[in-house]
Amino acid sequence: MCEYKNMPDAVTWVRTSFPNLQDGRFSVMSNHTCTYNCIGWAAGDTENWWWPSPDDYWPEGVPREETIEAFKLAFQTRGYEPCDDGDLESGYERVAIYAIAGQPKHIARQLRSGAWTSKLGKAWDIEHASLDGVECNEYGRTVQYLRRPTHRAS
Repeated sequence: MCEYKNMPDAVTWVRTSFPNLQDGRFSVMSNHTCTYNCIGWAAGDTENWWWPSPDDYWPEGVPREETIEAFKLAFQTRGYEPCDDGDLESGYERVAIYAIAGQPKHIARQLRSGAWTSKLGKAWDIEHASLDGVECNEYGRTVQYLRRPTHRAS
């Protein structure tokens, strides 16, 4: 169920929830929604809540496991392959998987500017300058980078 009763304004909520963004180095880019989550947002899917549970969307043929490997495989269905870092690279788009103790918690997607975008649970999409902006006790730290060519064959 998706409820937004008594939610603070977006800026206050983000600054409170993400200590590394207290300096205001982020922009709120959407209204809050529970149609999709960070995994779907990073994959370019704003119609589905991605998670490897039986009730959520998960790419066919990918193990329904909360592991880095399963999340890598899920994004490989979208043309992504592992890479070494989150640096901006001409001709590629990147995502970064965050985890705690080897369990994926969040994925951010790199924008053409080099900044990153994240969907914050059932809340807002934001743009943040760096990956560490959304590192926190709930999302953990960046543990895996993936990239795919920006000009893919259809």
